[in-house]
Amino acid sequence: MSKSGSSERIAIYPGTFDPVTNGHVDVAKRAAELFDKVIVCVAVNTLKAPLFTGEERVEMIRESVKDIRNIEVDEFNGLLVDYARRMEARAIVRGLRAVSDFEYEFQMALTNRKLCADIDTVFLMPHENYTYLNSTIVREIARFGGDVGEFVPPHVKLRLLKKFRT
Repeated sequence: MSKSGSSERIAIYPGTFDPVTNGHVDVAKRAAELFDKVIVCVAVNTLKAPLFTGEERVEMIRESVKDIRNIEVDEFNGLLVDYARRMEARAIVRGLRAVSDFEYEFQMALTNRKLCADIDTVFLMPHENYTYLNSTIVREIARFGGDVGEFVPPHVKLRLLKKFRT
């Protein structure tokens, strides 16, 4: 039970989502089936130079998950566990595409557990159609004029086309 007395099971699904892909949406949907509320949050990572602003990424995610009643979208800056505490989350959701993701994600999960033992990390695998997919690959395909239609929601494809035309 959270500090507020609510028994609602809340999870945070963080990422840079630059841009959000069908794999991200798939993991968000899977999380929404497991938790009462999922907060997909755009992380402001000072080490990365994103293609889209935080606001643009929030808008794209909102549009992508608008039909899922128990998903909210937000933006945060700082330590993830601090944000998760503020939101009274019980879990952090992370997508695992391949073995190559595991070492980094495992390290982050253990670090987060050390910082806040009350919050668990839950790893979800996307549908096998999306296991090879990441935002960097999508950006590169779009940058060179390739079709990203099967990798991202239609409105994200349009934003990528617009971004690279300018």
